[in-house]
Amino acid sequence: MDVVFRRNKDPAGGKGGTTPPMDTRIPRPARAGSSRDRRRILLLDALHAAGLVVVIVLALFPIYWMVSASFKTDNQLFAVPPVWLWKPTLAHYGTVLHDTNMMGALANSLSIAGLTTLLSLLLGVPAGYGIARYQFRFRRDVWFWFVSNWMIIPVVLVIPYFLIATKLHLLGSRWLLVAIYQTFGVPLAVWLMVDQFRSIPAELEEVARIDGTSVFGAFIRIMVPLALPGVVVSGILVALFAWNELLYAQALIPSLASRTAPVVALTFLGGYEVPWGDVMAAGTLIVLPVLAFAALVSRYLVRGLTLGAIK
Repeated sequence: MDVVFRRNKDPAGGKGGTTPPMDTRIPRPARAGSSRDRRRILLLDALHAAGLVVVIVLALFPIYWMVSASFKTDNQLFAVPPVWLWKPTLAHYGTVLHDTNMMGALANSLSIAGLTTLLSLLLGVPAGYGIARYQFRFRRDVWFWFVSNWMIIPVVLVIPYFLIATKLHLLGSRWLLVAIYQTFGVPLAVWLMVDQFRSIPAELEEVARIDGTSVFGAFIRIMVPLALPGVVVSGILVALFAWNELLYAQALIPSLASRTAPVVALTFLGGYEVPWGDVMAAGTLIVLPVLAFAALVSRYLVRGLTLGAIK
């Protein structure tokens, strides 16, 4: 053991004494846990990894089966046992793209989903900011009204919407679907954005106001950039709902040229025989844009969903 003695000088000029010895030994690392604890930790890690693998397989296998079935012939599709190695064919995609208006339907779905998302964010983000930041009468009632819109069963509103659209001569219009989709797009955006704005310290906005920024300027320059992950998540979820919606699109858009992709895919299920290869090809064409879009914004999705979880 190395012990160091230091001479302590007396400020008055005296001799001064020696300070107590100082231990310069390097501290030993903490004692590791027993082998039993290590085995228990390894077992828990292995169980977590196995559970994660099971969840991933359950989530991805239906997508794999749909995509692979779209490249199989009818005989290969119904073969027992299943065919795992085969020569891909594009016959089903040729049928879907040439015998139906699938490309036009995909364009219709893209335009409707884009307009729905844009309008929902333009209305929902300021509404969520107002509910989160300002105290006004019936604030809780307004908040509950937005959330309660999700409790309404869509099939209940089909006939009223159909009658209103008929009276206004809007039956078959894309703008009709965009307007109807706001009934779930705006409440969803408000629901998510209220939590996002509440997680941002109000002092940041107050500092901007002290520097002379207006209320609208502080909202655009300070609050919206900080809440951008929540805005992106709201846009993603609204776009997914608008992209996949079937009930209103089928009931209110009778025109073949204005139908959305899910409605066109549903036409394959009529008759006495279902062309499952064509159905799988249509489903793949509908799902692939969603997967590509989700991959591009995945980092915003994860960050936005967890931003308001911890205060």
